[in-house]
Amino acid sequence: MSEILPTQDATAINALRSGVMRLSRRIRHQRVDESLSPSEMSVLGTLTLCGSATPSELARREHVQPPSMTRLVAMLEEKGLVRLEPHPDDRRQKRVSTTERAEDMLAAARTKRNAWLTELTTQLDEDEWATLRAAAPVLEKLARLEGPRQPR
Repeated sequence: MSEILPTQDATAINALRSGVMRLSRRIRHQRVDESLSPSEMSVLGTLTLCGSATPSELARREHVQPPSMTRLVAMLEEKGLVRLEPHPDDRRQKRVSTTERAEDMLAAARTKRNAWLTELTTQLDEDEWATLRAAAPVLEKLARLEGPRQPR
């Protein structure tokens, strides 16, 4: 299915994967609200980015099973971070949207994480910083691409 990469490309892929995962893990530790799980934060971020959605739509976007998303949404609603509203076209469904409290919390988290990352980038030289600025849109594109389906 996947073709064999030349050694140089395989090394670059390994370094990219490792670097992105380690940086992502470090960024996740820069939290404002320790009471929320990474999954809960991810759902709130998706809702902020994509707008209101049904639990099924959220499950697809977050790559989780619908029952898991139903539990996540219930926990977020209990914490006052999302609200459920009737679906405009299908009375059997609900739409999930963030509350003002969630938006404020996410803004504070972004501010904290951006400040932390800004501090790190001051340790780069100008060429490294230019390379990173140029890579940012490509990394964003990679994050949005659909990959091959993984067996469950």
